[in-house]
Amino acid sequence: MTALADLFPADSQIPPSVRLPAYLEQREYLVDGELRTWTGELSPVRSPVFVKTAEGLQQKVIGATPQLTSRESLDALAAAVKAYDQGRGVWPSLRVAERIEAVERFVTAMRAQRTAVVNLLMWEIGKTQPDSEKEFDRTIDLIVETIRALKELDRTSSRFVQEQGIMAQIRRAPMGVALCMGPYNYPLNETFSTLFPALLMGNTVVFKPAKFGVLLIRPLLESFRDCFPPGVINIIYGKGRETVGALMESGQVDLFAFIGTNKGASELKRMHPRPHRLKSVLGLDAKNPAIILEDADLDNAVKECITGTLSFNGQRCTALKLLMVHRSIADAFLKKFTAAVDQLKPGMPWEPGVSITPLPEPGKAAYLQGLVDDAISKGARIVNATGGQSAHSFYAPTVVAPVTGDMRLATEEQFGPVIPVMVFDQDEEVIQQVVNSQFGQQLSLFGKDSARIGRFIDAFANQVGRINLNCQCQRGPDTFPFNGRKDSAEGTLSVADALRVFSIRTLVATKTTRDNTALVQSILTRRESDFLTTDFLF
Repeated sequence: MTALADLFPADSQIPPSVRLPAYLEQREYLVDGELRTWTGELSPVRSPVFVKTAEGLQQKVIGATPQLTSRESLDALAAAVKAYDQGRGVWPSLRVAERIEAVERFVTAMRAQRTAVVNLLMWEIGKTQPDSEKEFDRTIDLIVETIRALKELDRTSSRFVQEQGIMAQIRRAPMGVALCMGPYNYPLNETFSTLFPALLMGNTVVFKPAKFGVLLIRPLLESFRDCFPPGVINIIYGKGRETVGALMESGQVDLFAFIGTNKGASELKRMHPRPHRLKSVLGLDAKNPAIILEDADLDNAVKECITGTLSFNGQRCTALKLLMVHRSIADAFLKKFTAAVDQLKPGMPWEPGVSITPLPEPGKAAYLQGLVDDAISKGARIVNATGGQSAHSFYAPTVVAPVTGDMRLATEEQFGPVIPVMVFDQDEEVIQQVVNSQFGQQLSLFGKDSARIGRFIDAFANQVGRINLNCQCQRGPDTFPFNGRKDSAEGTLSVADALRVFSIRTLVATKTTRDNTALVQSILTRRESDFLTTDFLF
């Protein structure tokens, strides 16, 4: 492998198509339909990319964002509360078709910003160009599919039901003010997977971008301002403890959509003075294992585990973070797996064929090395030729084996390109590892014996949210439920589930008498209610 430090470019080596302006100083933030200008302190945005200079490697500082305080965040909350107006505001009162039209206008405007957002994804979080493009395109598809699902949901709700002499129409209504916060590894897709269902269902929103991947929201600020009524979507920046803490302490947040750590979610939820009135949808930590049985197709297992462990450097909640291999095939698996790992190309996000890129979190390489050192001190070793190498924000994929239960790598979510491999002899060892884990998002099973696989499925069905057979863990398709058990999640997301999460079923009911039927028919035919309607969305 080329020395990792040598992979960083000089300014002259950066392709013009991905080059950013010299410095992107953002002072704007969106509150109450107005792009306000911040005159206070700014937070520098440091890229994981270093550049070669006459003085040596220098970390690229690509811009800055507003370091707002609790005062500005509370202004944003007040705007959202006013726009909701206890459910009587313009946005929550609009017909579903009108809210859909607003979101469709936003999607059209968003498409025009594809290049700017994709380039910022590469520069801010080190995501490869193909994966950055995929994240943008998948986000557009997600919004479009969410609109389709809402139309289908509304069509179902447009009819009346009759039971035991009562006729009723059951529709979904908004719940209030939502606080939406996304993760840095998918700062567009994961964030918008909660933001747009919340908006489409009639809630108003305060949105705080992730800690990395902040500038990439800037090209969309005008579109948010222009496509939605004032106060419906408010976008703030700054330190979470200062800004978000004040929002939660106010007690005026009704919905909390957060994708991050379970520790962070717990701290924020505890700040809310009326937690019973706070509905949460949380995507949290995971330690997804792959269980590779002795009859597994090794070529397939290696292929799936390479992608599962190292796609975007392993910085995915759905990544495979522990490989558990039957002892009888451990050597054969490791030989194939480590050879494949060492073939992965490291480099800059925009370089063709690159798989391993710099890591955005400061100090991440040192943290990963600490995990590896802990395992080595307890009897493990690095088993791939290029493992353990690092330079600034680069950390080479590192396969560590054999990992045992007393090592941090057995239980701690590494969220990076370190792959712990644990060897097992009895099926019960694997079952106990999953049962005892504090996390329960997903796992992968590789094998061919249907009876044995069936027993494993039964053992794990009450431990994790998804069991993947002979393939890696993943979120998609977006129409599938995405959830988790234990400390891995709260609530369920999918295109349809998200719409339900951000709304509540409300019904209008009456006894089926001639007078009541005539009353309802009059309301419908004269269009005297926006809620009680039999309009059919096409």
